This record gives sequence, C-alpha cells and structure tokens, in this order.
Amino acid sequence: MTMTAVDPTQGLRMPPDGPRLFAAPGPELTVHLATYGTVPEVTPAQLLEQVRISGLTGRGGAGFPTVNKLEAVTGRAVVVANGAEGEPASRKDVELLRRAPHLVLDGIEVAARITGAQEAFAYLRPEAVPGVQRALAERRSALNITIVAAADGFVSGQETAVVSRLNSGPALPRFSRHRIFQRGVGGRATLVQNVETLAHLALIARYGGRWFTTAGTDDSTGTFLATVGETVWEVNHGLPLRHLLAPAADRPVEELQAVLVGGYHGTWVPLPTALDAPLSRAGLEPYGAGLGAGVLIPLPATACGLEMTAKIATYLANQSAKQCGPCQFGLPELAQHLTALTQGKVGRDAVHQAAGLVEGRGACKHPDGTTRMVRSALRVFADDVRLHQHGRCLARISEPYGGAR
Repeated sequence: MTMTAVDPTQGLRMPPDGPRLFAAPGPELTVHLATYGTVPEVTPAQLLEQVRISGLTGRGGAGFPTVNKLEAVTGRAVVVANGAEGEPASRKDVELLRRAPHLVLDGIEVAARITGAQEAFAYLRPEAVPGVQRALAERRSALNITIVAAADGFVSGQETAVVSRLNSGPALPRFSRHRIFQRGVGGRATLVQNVETLAHLALIARYGGRWFTTAGTDDSTGTFLATVGETVWEVNHGLPLRHLLAPAADRPVEELQAVLVGGYHGTWVPLPTALDAPLSRAGLEPYGAGLGAGVLIPLPATACGLEMTAKIATYLANQSAKQCGPCQFGLPELAQHLTALTQGKVGRDAVHQAAGLVEGRGACKHPDGTTRMVRSALRVFADDVRLHQHGRCLARISEPYGGAR
C-alpha cells in the first residue's frame, strides 16, 4: 500500500510506508515510537475535526461514524476499548492487540482527550490481556486505564453487555431508557469503541484526516482488518473480493460457491458472481451485504450452504441472552425449521415465517442479525433449497441426502 504525506502545514509526523496498523515490526514501546512517533499535542477540537475529515467508521460491526460517537459523549466521561470479539470466526482484534497494543492504548488516550474522560477500560478477550498489561506497564499516562477480561459469548461484546459487565453485572445486553453515551459505566457518559477503531484514531491524530482518506474509497475510507480463515489481513477498502479470498483458498476462487461476508451476523454473497465486487459500502450494497467486523467465510462447492447456515443459526440461538421472546423462543424455532429444511422435512416458507416472527422484535440486534444471515442463505442457495425438498443436495448431487434416505 502506498502512503502519501499529509499537508506539512499541519505539523504532523510523516507516516510510514506500507501497512498502517501493522507497520511496527514488534509490540514493544520503543519499536512503536520508532515507527510512529508520539501523538502531537493538539486541542480536542482539532482532533475532532481531523476525525470528521477522515470519515472513520466503527470497525466493530455497526460501521457508525466515529465522529458522531465522540461528539455525543460529554462531561465526566468514560472510554471503553471493546476487544471482546465474541464472533467465533474473527481474530482481528486479538491479532491487533498482539502486534500493536500501543496503537490501541494511544487511541484510548486520544478518545479520552477528545471527550474529556479521566478513566478508561480495556475490555479484552482473555488471551489478549497479558500482552496489553505488559504494554501498559511500559507507558506513563495521566489516564487511568483498567484492563478487564471479557466474558465468553457471542453477545458479550454488545455495548450494553460490555457496560453491564463493567458495572459488575452479567455480560448480557441490557435495555435502558438512557443511551450508553448518556449513562453507562458508573452512571457516567460512556464511549464504547472497538479496539481497531481506536488504533485508526491514533493514526489520524498523528497524520491527519486527509492522509487517512488516501486509502480506501469515497464512501469507505482507510484500511480495515479482515479475518479469512485463520489469517488476518490489513487491506484497503475497495479491494476486489477475489484478491482477499485467493490467498486463503485451497482451490481457484472460481470454484467457491459463496462467501459469508460480515461473520455470523453477515450476509451470504454468491460466487463467482461477486468475485470482482469492491470491499466497500457501495461495492457490497448490491448484494445486501456489509463488511461488519471484517469476517469472510468462503464456502467451497463441496460444502452445503444450507447445512452450514443451519449450524450457525443453531449456534446463535444457543448464544442468545434469552431475555426476550424472540431470543428465548424465536431463534431456537428458526434454527429448528432451518435444520428441518436441510432434511427435506419443511419448505422455505416455514423458515421465512419463523424469521418474520423474530425480525425487528428483539430487545437487541441479535435476532435481526441472525435472520438477515438466514434470509440471505435462502436467497443465495435457492437452487439447493429446491433440491433438499426432494431429498438431494447441490454439494452431493449424486447421492440421497437428509430425510429422504
């Protein structure tokens, strides 16, 4: 990736060439400072303006404009770095914290400077905690940063679940008449931001918002971290899908039948149709997809997409908070109907009906994310749905399958 310098009149350090988040060859503070230098001493208003110019959006899944979240938090605030990463197919946050913990800690301090926070928390997957503790011990900071091990579970990283855990409650989504940015940790205004977003924030504070936009597209600026299989890549927004799938595939990408974009709450995208789709908001929009937390799960032609979807839906039903009807009853029923569809026992209408009873009715977004993934499977694997209803499977076209044996 080629970097261009920011306007020197901004007085900002020249950025390193090559990767942005993964530029430093090691996690130590001396290496970090040699690579990136220190964060310039500029005012909160100047920092906020650079974030606005950058177009940075959240990298935790929702893609909300970062400047809006920063502006919403005022007063005696708290900053929370969210590295819970409950998505089973994602490894990007753990890898970022392993390779560049100081960039994330810088981002926490920048966010605190903008919001006026005097206290911060790093809510991290347990395996990331020791490395970040070592990094924190290397630093001197006026900001009090407390590291907390995240609870295991798919919904444990949802921002109200994070706040609940930090308030000594269960790591489950909570409904409140107050938004987190109004009243969160300890009843104070709280900014919950994904660790990758904070790392980008640290770079914007150094090099400026215009520099950040020199990578990516007009509607999806900068780079992002993508998990494909066991590998984490830092890539520009706008990269054609085939270029990210090719290094991870054990076969020509043209032989893949689909890819789940955005992880378990993502959308199935048909292949090879979408191989040249740009990985950006506009590029994925025709397929009803979004990058989410940057997870891509390719599906070879020898695998059954409906079967995989049923397994994911069953997992998501088991991982729900079970605090409202759609989670406690609707998601298990949806997973059961989808499993029955793979066995040729019900038709697609039964699955659509079950999804309709869940969609838009949950106390959090977990039911909606699950139904979005399921509906995309019915659309992308429509030919397989018809075969399953006749006891066959597209992945095993020559043999009987499921309930028709």
